[in-house]
Amino acid sequence: MKAIIAGGGIGGLTAALCLVHFGWDVEVLEQSPELGDVGAGIQLSPNAMKVYAALGLAAALERAAFRPEAISLRMGESGMRLLSSALGKKAEVRWGAPYLHCHRADLINVLQEALAETGAASVSLGQSVQAYRQDGDDVNVQLASGEVRQAAVLIGADGIHSVIRAQMLGSDSPVFTGNVAWRAVVPVARLGQHAPEPAATAWMGRGKHAVTYLLRGGQLANLVAVVERDDWTMEGWREPGDKAAALADFDGWHPIVTRLLEEADTLYRWALFDRPPLAQWTDRHVALLGDAAHPMLPFMAQGAAMAIEDAWALAAHLSRNENKTDALVAYQAVRHKRASTVQAASRANAKTFHQRTLAGQLKTYGPMWLAGHIWPAIGRMRQDWVYGYDVVSALASD
Repeated sequence: MKAIIAGGGIGGLTAALCLVHFGWDVEVLEQSPELGDVGAGIQLSPNAMKVYAALGLAAALERAAFRPEAISLRMGESGMRLLSSALGKKAEVRWGAPYLHCHRADLINVLQEALAETGAASVSLGQSVQAYRQDGDDVNVQLASGEVRQAAVLIGADGIHSVIRAQMLGSDSPVFTGNVAWRAVVPVARLGQHAPEPAATAWMGRGKHAVTYLLRGGQLANLVAVVERDDWTMEGWREPGDKAAALADFDGWHPIVTRLLEEADTLYRWALFDRPPLAQWTDRHVALLGDAAHPMLPFMAQGAAMAIEDAWALAAHLSRNENKTDALVAYQAVRHKRASTVQAASRANAKTFHQRTLAGQLKTYGPMWLAGHIWPAIGRMRQDWVYGYDVVSALASD
């Protein structure tokens, strides 16, 4: 059985590895001339790492990544710590897998090398999928070059602007959230005493927030800084932004945040759009995965993790059901509620992070500070439903 995957990002490559794991041949079609990503970090939470452990990639990712010591919440201007919850070995014991921070390019490299070693998958670059047609039991995939490729199933892992989704469901109407995000990766050696702590730290403030953490064994620092504004509505991830504008957005903030902005060689910014959950992810022998199926805001750091979970669920269902249509419908059934719940939680976190008034800050952050001092483990407990989930074991027991 052969599958074609449109999209060679994290979701597409992980899906390819999962399908090969279950005995499929796979072709990945990626429109870019090379695999990779503009410099950015990714949080590989334990729910995602359980999939990579099942694929035999945990050790390789540990070598490439950074293991944070804690999750921390701080105020953006003063730096006051509201809550700190230990990760490290405690996270691994509690949730069954490590919590890692990884450079996206490093993750792509690990996935690409693993695929090459399987001998059952190919990655074709510079191949833009334009449309699909289902004839009988096969799917014909039309490329921009005019060439047609054929497979038993087609997986649309082609991101927020998915061509596969557009053909399946028509064009969508995303809603601008009023939030614009800045991204940067900076060598730690440039930051001196203002290097981020070895934690996943969220900095909260009036109408804005930032997240800092370390990558690549602690050699790099990653920044995502989100501010409410309406003068930038470009939804791409790769648009360069002006450093002076970024510094103005976070004027008066803690020097850990502002020093990262100052030292960044390039700052990227993108407008954050929201989309309601889709009712349909499949069309006979075609299925959507990751951002193509459930694009979500970055405020839970779970976008990639949901795609990784999707990849295992999809491959597992295709391996256990000879009827491909039924298998893909079952895949959507088992994934839809969880992905939609995480989408909603991501949306809600924007309000938590961006309290504008003193009353709102006291009401929201006061209990966090109190709980963090009385019961530090509460930070881990609040994440059990996300990080403790094991898609591998869940499907093995069905």
